[in-house]
Amino acid sequence: MAENSGTTDRVARLELERRVARELVDRLPLVAARTVSAITAEVPSYSGTLTGQMRDKIENAVQIALGTFLQLLERPHASTASTPLVPALEAAYALGSGEARSGRSVDALLAAYRIGARVSWREMAAATVALGLPAATVAEFAELMFAYIDELSAASVAGHADELASAGRAQRRNLERLTQQLLAGEPEEVLLRSAERADWPVPETLTVALLPQAKLRGALALLDEHTLESSEELPAGEPGEETVVLLVPDMHGDRRRQLARVLHGRRAVLGPARPWAQVCSSYRRVVRVVGLGIAQPADGEPLDTDRHLAELLLSADMEALSDLRARVLQPLAELPAATAERLTETLRSWLLHQGRRDDVAADLFVHPQTVRYRMGQLRQLYGERLTDPRNLLDLTVALALPAGTAPAS
Repeated sequence: MAENSGTTDRVARLELERRVARELVDRLPLVAARTVSAITAEVPSYSGTLTGQMRDKIENAVQIALGTFLQLLERPHASTASTPLVPALEAAYALGSGEARSGRSVDALLAAYRIGARVSWREMAAATVALGLPAATVAEFAELMFAYIDELSAASVAGHADELASAGRAQRRNLERLTQQLLAGEPEEVLLRSAERADWPVPETLTVALLPQAKLRGALALLDEHTLESSEELPAGEPGEETVVLLVPDMHGDRRRQLARVLHGRRAVLGPARPWAQVCSSYRRVVRVVGLGIAQPADGEPLDTDRHLAELLLSADMEALSDLRARVLQPLAELPAATAERLTETLRSWLLHQGRRDDVAADLFVHPQTVRYRMGQLRQLYGERLTDPRNLLDLTVALALPAGTAPAS
């Protein structure tokens, strides 16, 4: 807090007689009581709060603040270091910090100062006139008093702003720590302590959404205010594009469609909803789908991991899938590569369309007779294996993904 002030510099222009100063000091309890009454009556944030011991404390603070001003006027030529102004400003700063911690806005604080200045001056003015001070002296007194209250007000505003900034930084750190613990799958008791420390209301579920950093602001404006975020280096966007992981509260059930609408056109990857303390599994699901390299839907919808569960299952053990594919395609091993590829493509479509020739033809963009011819070749190569349920299961699993779409293990 600065030791020099405009009030200290200007107060030397006015020196009250000790008799006048003492008379004004004697009126301070009445001035303080009327000031606090006016504040509680006119500022809604203080209505009902300044009672009992709290009211006594505030009235005492008003008396001390006004008493400090009168002390300055009693000895205006004293050195700055010996004046009580600095402690008064520090007290005002502390008052502002306390009001921020109590949840009252700076507007309420400034309104209290305005009302306090008005009421204090009304009472002080009546006293100075009654004591016979010249009009010029009364005017000078008023100017100095309002300047002093302005300085106290500015100190309180600074304390209020610093407290909010400090609290905001602390909460951001706590929220960041909670987010990392959730993604890491820390035990629920650890998560509960961190949530309480961060003043974060625990939801029923959390859903992970991954999207480019550039698309974040617009999405956050439409999501729950308690959505958590974390920057992650996942190759989900354009080359060199930073990505962000969001943990969105309570978007399970029918509300998932609402989340999809919010993320439409943002190149997002959407994980499953999970109980809040188990959201790490939603995060792992998103990471897995991103690793598969599945393309974003062309219609702008988010890449919904719930629609790619088969790919996730089939890619769980890529070595086993590769071995299975090699075994079930062994009858085609002696054929020319191009022929084997056409027959593999036909067999895959035949399995997925349950043998419906016209559907297979439409899928492959060939004539139904071509499908009939190719299936004749496949029956010669596979024989009874195309009717054996166990072998059909192996074929379906092995060929469920087109060749080359799953990453190497």
